[in-house]
Amino acid sequence: MPRYPSSSPRTLAYQFGPGPITPVIKLLIWTNVACFVVSWLVPGVVAYLGLQPKAVFSQWFVWQPVTYMFLHAGVFHILFNMLALWMFGVELERLWGRTFFLKYYFITGIGAAATTMLLSLFPGEFGGAMRDSVTVGASGAIYGLLLAYALYFPDRPIYMWALFPIPAKYFVLIMGAIAFISSTGGNQGGMANSAHLGGLVFGYLYLKVWRTRPLAEVKYRYVRWRMNRLRRKFDVHTGGRNDWDRHVH
Repeated sequence: MPRYPSSSPRTLAYQFGPGPITPVIKLLIWTNVACFVVSWLVPGVVAYLGLQPKAVFSQWFVWQPVTYMFLHAGVFHILFNMLALWMFGVELERLWGRTFFLKYYFITGIGAAATTMLLSLFPGEFGGAMRDSVTVGASGAIYGLLLAYALYFPDRPIYMWALFPIPAKYFVLIMGAIAFISSTGGNQGGMANSAHLGGLVFGYLYLKVWRTRPLAEVKYRYVRWRMNRLRRKFDVHTGGRNDWDRHVH
């Protein structure tokens, strides 16, 4: 778990965690707790709100890639997920603002669901078991937040298993490797880790590729090429210190 210096430069005191909870994190935590209580009182809702690829494809339960993020399998499942959401999400919300943070959270969570559904289309026992399984939990989105945290704060120490500190960038590599290796298993744990891996992948793609707007960059390069071509055709140049004797049109 990360520990940060206090805001005052005159003291050597340290505080546990990222500090006071932010508005979106508070909303997400309370929503997850409320949904957990409802699923505990009415267990049948898990079949409708949890992610089951077969139900999405054949019965058009298209809400499941979103609603599964707010259900959890047990007390410890929701406890650790909400603790991680607070530990890594608070500082990212402060950095990005509420709107972008919430957008990123849902993109990584839905991306994790898309990864699970895509893998369920594989032939054989693995794909068949995944199509019938029900996945719940915010872990896909949490892994996306963990990746973003490592990209923005790569050298921040995270106490792995609460025992020893390790820089965030290495922590994410280790967790990503564990998720990848575990996802190759044909059991329920392998299916869950496929969602974890999907959260990491979609988080990286969004922050490093989609957010840079590659189509806008291509359009910009094309317009520059057209402008330079027209300048050469009509003998137009942009000027400069040594251009006094050149004829300019």
